[in-house]
Amino acid sequence: MKKIITICLSGMLLLSVCGCGNSGAPAPEETKSAASPVEGKKVAYIMQMQESDIFQMWSESAEKTAEGLGMENEAFFCDGSDEKWRETVEQCAAEGYDGLLLSHGGQDYAYTFLSDIKEQYPDLKLVTFDTQFYDENGQEQKIDGVTQYFQQDAQLSKQLLDYICNDLYAEKTAAGEPVNILKVWVGPGFLAPFDRRQAGYEEYENNGLIKTVETIGPADFADAESSMAEVTAATIAKYGDGEIDAIWCCYDLYANGVYKALTENGYDIPMVSADICNADIEKMAQTDSVWKACATANWYYNGEFGMRVLSLELADEYDKIIDPMTGESSDRLEIPTYIVTQDMVSGGNIDVSNLETVAGAEYSDRSWMPETDWMKESLGS
Repeated sequence: MKKIITICLSGMLLLSVCGCGNSGAPAPEETKSAASPVEGKKVAYIMQMQESDIFQMWSESAEKTAEGLGMENEAFFCDGSDEKWRETVEQCAAEGYDGLLLSHGGQDYAYTFLSDIKEQYPDLKLVTFDTQFYDENGQEQKIDGVTQYFQQDAQLSKQLLDYICNDLYAEKTAAGEPVNILKVWVGPGFLAPFDRRQAGYEEYENNGLIKTVETIGPADFADAESSMAEVTAATIAKYGDGEIDAIWCCYDLYANGVYKALTENGYDIPMVSADICNADIEKMAQTDSVWKACATANWYYNGEFGMRVLSLELADEYDKIIDPMTGESSDRLEIPTYIVTQDMVSGGNIDVSNLETVAGAEYSDRSWMPETDWMKESLGS
């Protein structure tokens, strides 16, 4: 099995989620304490996708958290291969790992595959991120003892639409007129995070704050960015000036194609996107850029959060696993999201490694992190 030791580098993700680097947030102290009930446990972070800025960020913070709690940690990236992801999970389980932090398992196989893994290795603890559990009939399921967590995807949508309505088109919104949106989305049923983002979008649509002019997506998913550029250019050409107020993108890989179409064809239409990476920030920071905002989680905190949850499973303290959104103990969690606007990233050397310097106090808030006395003693917070 190929093991990848995580090093924080700058890069660009060109797969499912375009993501980026180290948030610069303070890392947990790398101290071991006998007070930690997970001292000596062996854990791993297994990502289905390629290495990227935000996933390197995640891996680094997860590793520091694990080491701070006295655990041995490995990181594995699977290059976008579902087969490699499953093989890596199977091998880690067979090698006696105590816990696995799993990311982006496919919703068409994750439930059956991980149910089988738990049956074969009942003492193995699992925490998943952005991994839906659906059975062969398409019904959503749970796996006993497995905690799932996600971004607040509906909130991503609402933050972006709130920015469009109340910052970009405040006068139109105040007058009771809907903002005309060209919607970039694929669904329903294509990808669960996109469906959750659609739920947030629908709230604004149903309340009459926005009007969807048309919904578009890539024609070729093998080359989604280029395809999205072509589809966007052809679509906008059908409309007159002022008929499209803004473009809302469910995903920043698609947004990069939209940006290309707008800039190459001279269209001055503001656009926003869910998810973020250094390439997105670079485009947003350009003078008079049409890319106005991204919405994202703090990906450095994402990794720490996942490892804290896994450690609570390993300590059999499931009651301490708290959903940041509800404040209640749960096996399905959502982590907070934030909006990053063009004015925040313009005029300075801003990337995802130092977003906390411009993205406001909420971006650096850690109050939603699960913690116990032994975590405080081991990690210092």
